[in-house]
Amino acid sequence: MNRQKSFENNQPTLYLVPTPIGNLQEMTPRAIDILKMVDYIACEDTRTSFPLLKHFNIDTKTIAYHNFNEENSSKGIIKLLEEGNNIALISDAGYPLISDPGQVLVNEITKHGFNVVPLSGCNAMLNALVASGLIVQPFVFIGFLDSNTTQREKMLTNYKDLPMTMIFYEAPHRINKTLNSMLKILGDRKCCLARELTKKHEEFIRGTLSELCELENLKGEMVIVVEGKQNDYEINDEDIILALKKEITEGLSKKDAIKKVSKELAINKNRVYDLANNL
Repeated sequence: MNRQKSFENNQPTLYLVPTPIGNLQEMTPRAIDILKMVDYIACEDTRTSFPLLKHFNIDTKTIAYHNFNEENSSKGIIKLLEEGNNIALISDAGYPLISDPGQVLVNEITKHGFNVVPLSGCNAMLNALVASGLIVQPFVFIGFLDSNTTQREKMLTNYKDLPMTMIFYEAPHRINKTLNSMLKILGDRKCCLARELTKKHEEFIRGTLSELCELENLKGEMVIVVEGKQNDYEINDEDIILALKKEITEGLSKKDAIKKVSKELAINKNRVYDLANNL
């Protein structure tokens, strides 16, 4: 058992310091004070962190800590802590460890008995979740899916039966491929795409996966919030068939009727498709 009383011991400390995901005004006074107070700042990318530190007149020494040097850098940071130094860890933007480097370091530091102290602050997934219009609790944060289509769809298959809201991160050059994989594996669910959070061009696109798949030229860092699996079996097959017949009678093609009924009744399109084939 490891029992840490953060402010009741004299152990050297690693501070996990969130940094703004866009708007610099979201940097907290405490975060600025900590970055000025510590002996070193471990950065995901010192070049990216430089403008932020300069903006707040922070001249603390910086060292690199990123995905490609976590093992070696962790050893160096442990040594600095053993020498009595306090260190802050920051990522390029957002919260350390949340799809950013830091997991290896935190694990090693807690093993050595030093303090790990988190600060409150910016986090893209929470911003997207609370403004998505989807059910907020419970939720599961998944982060980035695999860039390979086959592996990405295998991962989504593992998540498709989760009943809670799911949150994903994605890069702009892969967003359309990812949305299409989600539509294929998860079905046409309600979702929200949040991009450029806290920046000038912040946008929330709320709709269904099929609607989002039609979008083009999306830019900026993306957060995708997708509803969990819904229990659609409370709706009888007879009700779905009646709804299909109504739409077809009124002039819709079978394909468009399936799309409309699945959306309006909020049920899986595959189930509606199977029943439509029996008409």
